[in-house]
Amino acid sequence: MRYLIISDIHANLVALEAVLADAPDFTEIWCLGDLVGYGPNPNECIERIQEHLHVCLAGNHDWAVLGKLDLRNFNTDARNANTWTRSELTSESRMYLSKLPTHMEHEGFYLAHASPREPVWEYILDASIAYTNFSHFSTLVCLVGHTHVAIAFELDEQRQRCETIISPLSTPLELGPNRMIINPGSVGQPRDGDPRASYALLDAENMTWEFHRVAYPIEITQERMRARGLPRRLIERLEMGR
Repeated sequence: MRYLIISDIHANLVALEAVLADAPDFTEIWCLGDLVGYGPNPNECIERIQEHLHVCLAGNHDWAVLGKLDLRNFNTDARNANTWTRSELTSESRMYLSKLPTHMEHEGFYLAHASPREPVWEYILDASIAYTNFSHFSTLVCLVGHTHVAIAFELDEQRQRCETIISPLSTPLELGPNRMIINPGSVGQPRDGDPRASYALLDAENMTWEFHRVAYPIEITQERMRARGLPRRLIERLEMGR
């Protein structure tokens, strides 16, 4: 079974379409949360993912637009974008988002939007934070999003430490025997210096993982954001991948 692993789409329909067109054959989509927030096409992204067999988590922006998180906890740009998104969501979109879990165990993998320890908000930014999270799940591999950075962390139980792994694009990463936490990066707003949409392919039969990037016409998303009056910094950061 091959799974398309995506996260942090953030209402960027153009980027999502590029990923779906670029990805090799897959059985199911696993989306690790934040379908909405920041971007210009929240309803369309929610509709598009439902055209595929999929599982999806709720992220902090998904919760924010539903009123499950206080918008005062977000920076000004994110708060303004989420306020706009709230006004745009259809009742069908709200219903879909309201039913999403923040974490789950699925097909032998643990999935969380942010971290196993705090599924909605904690950022796993480095090996030390990753290390403390291994005690909060029991599967071999945990998949997370939230940081918008494609990266993996591998647990060395004998040395009681965690190693950071940055695997080359399209070079399979072998899963096991050591436990791992892996982030596929962001489809709609990468923050690792590469503006291309980020996603991954998980081969559960051969236990391999591949990071992928695909370019998309960023200017289309930017123009849609301008037309909707979304914050300028959010528009400009797309082309920088920051």
